[in-house]
Amino acid sequence: MNVVEKTGTNPRRNAVDFDRFRLRRYVESLAAIGELDTRNEPIDLAGIADVMEGNHKAVLFRSAGPEKAELVGNIMGGRNRIAAAFGVKPGELLKEVQRRLRNKPDVFDVSRAEAPCQAVVLTGKDADITKLPVHLQHGADGGPYISATIDYVIDPKTGFTNVGLRRLMLRSEHETGIDLVAPSDLQAIYLANAAAGKPTPVSFVLGAHPIDHVAGVMRLPIDELGIVASLRDAPLAVVKCITNDIRVPADAEYVIEGYLDEKGHREPEGPYGEFLGYYGAVKRNPVFHVTAITHRADALFQTSTIGGKTLGRTDTAQLSALRTEVAIWHALQSAVREPVAVYATTSSGGAFNVRVAIRQRVPGEARNAIGACMGALANCKNVYVVDPDIDIFSDEQMDWAMATRFQPDHDLIVMSGMRTLPLDPSLPPGSRVGAKAGYDLTWPFGTGDRLEVRVPAPPTFAGKRFPSVEAALADGPKFFEELMTAVGSRDGREVVRTLGGLRDKLSLDRDGEGRYFIKSGPIK
Repeated sequence: MNVVEKTGTNPRRNAVDFDRFRLRRYVESLAAIGELDTRNEPIDLAGIADVMEGNHKAVLFRSAGPEKAELVGNIMGGRNRIAAAFGVKPGELLKEVQRRLRNKPDVFDVSRAEAPCQAVVLTGKDADITKLPVHLQHGADGGPYISATIDYVIDPKTGFTNVGLRRLMLRSEHETGIDLVAPSDLQAIYLANAAAGKPTPVSFVLGAHPIDHVAGVMRLPIDELGIVASLRDAPLAVVKCITNDIRVPADAEYVIEGYLDEKGHREPEGPYGEFLGYYGAVKRNPVFHVTAITHRADALFQTSTIGGKTLGRTDTAQLSALRTEVAIWHALQSAVREPVAVYATTSSGGAFNVRVAIRQRVPGEARNAIGACMGALANCKNVYVVDPDIDIFSDEQMDWAMATRFQPDHDLIVMSGMRTLPLDPSLPPGSRVGAKAGYDLTWPFGTGDRLEVRVPAPPTFAGKRFPSVEAALADGPKFFEELMTAVGSRDGREVVRTLGGLRDKLSLDRDGEGRYFIKSGPIK
């Protein structure tokens, strides 16, 4: 990673654009493409969740709560909005993310005086987290949750910065709960520190460009500040926090600094409406202690949508889907010769149901693809593999493939006793393993050219011209469409009459695909 220390001369410092990847600028761009629902009227914090539930757009509240704060939510609740953040069309998103992940990261430091995220600094008693416009998201939640935070923490073993996504449940003016039950890099770092009797410093960025959230769901064994820079496709300016040594993007809206105490998983956290669309139960988790809150002078607060019946239109489902697709694509590149497309359905939480299109080069590749997907991610539960002619983003085409290209006694693969996600509500209580299913919706290898499996489509009338129907037939077997094309017919009935006259004269017949041909030449 290319890092220029803030104590040295930084030739790029004068050229830093702190607005290019600012959340507020991205929200303004959503308005320009019709993807923003702006609410100018005052609204209580209690009304925020209802407005965002199932909303097809991002929502900007101009006057939220008694402080009349600006608050935005659901900005990543549609694949088209995430694609817009990367400057591509939705169908190009996975390819673009993969391209950017190959970028060499460029990270450099700026001073605290330069960093917009530290224009306002609150420490001690002034760092009151309950003064932020945090709202109750679901009816049975354990309290108001800050749901759009990106956590930055330094791994003492490597010195690398780890980046992830966590939620924070308000407990008091200076404390929150945090979910650290599921296996993660942050959990591993915390457990090692707690075992040594040490607290774990953490800084949470709140109010960030969607690209940074995408970086937060990636998991790679490198300094993950580099992932943020690589995915931005631009140099990343970072600044050291006020009360710890963690470096965060200098263009953030808010930064919440603090530490996880070393007392372990001891305090109740939850319930909370989870990313699978159901509540997660109360858990015992560590406590996060706030030591500082810094923010821009005109900071924009951010909240994320999570859970509920409209799961596919939530921030977390869209982010999970993109992360799943990246991981599955990498696995497929080793397992099959030619993967074509990958889609993790957001209505399944972005991980449980995965659709894959491949171009089979040798027998058995569909089953190889299924095995690769099952092994790549614990969350991947149902895998559907199709041929390239099926649009995996279309529910209609996938349903059609299931109905017409699948025989359960031959094409269903079930694997049991596999590592899975404990949050899956269909698992028996306490179970850590579960079953996975693969659905081979491809044609048996080498049989995909039969007429019976070709998809009907309107005639295109593209082909060779001839002076007559008879001359066209003398050239070789022809479909009726080809005969119309041969003589430039825009009607077809005159071709029928001509064929009727030629049937006995030329001893016409039809082959197995229905093409007309001359069987034995003219009758003498």
